[in-house]
Amino acid sequence: MLSDVFELFHGCQSIISLGGGRLKFNHMEMLPLNIGRKMDTSRMFAVWRIDPPWQPLTRKGHGQRMGGRKGAIDEYVTPVKAGRIIFQLAGKCEYFKVKDILEDLAKRMPFKGMAVSQDILDRIKQREEDNERNNLNRYTMKYLIQNNMGGCHRWLSPYDLKWFGKYV
Repeated sequence: MLSDVFELFHGCQSIISLGGGRLKFNHMEMLPLNIGRKMDTSRMFAVWRIDPPWQPLTRKGHGQRMGGRKGAIDEYVTPVKAGRIIFQLAGKCEYFKVKDILEDLAKRMPFKGMAVSQDILDRIKQREEDNERNNLNRYTMKYLIQNNMGGCHRWLSPYDLKWFGKYV
């Protein structure tokens, strides 16, 4: 799942998303405040790897009847896919020193997150490659979907047809 993750710069430490979700403006404000409080700004810096909130969410007013028209824009969010790097912490810092900070911030996200370094990402990628190479079952999910085994196209979602059940 995490083989789609970008490479980190300069051996940085970062938080990646393990599941999809939406970051609201509140989350975007909370993260820099907590990072600024906990890190040593003379030796470290943080880099955002996601866009600011751009996707509008609409909501009807309280007590409104159904129908009529679409509700007004309530807030803006940033959609985040699984395996995406949220931000990186770089500078003169080691992973074991900033691991607690990153894990605390990962718990505050609206989706599951994980604190990683480049070494951890390399090990995860190697494990995924080993699992794929050593798989004895020749009927993989990708093979089944591409060949429409058992008429699976009737009940699979468009996301399964595109990603072959990878992000379930």
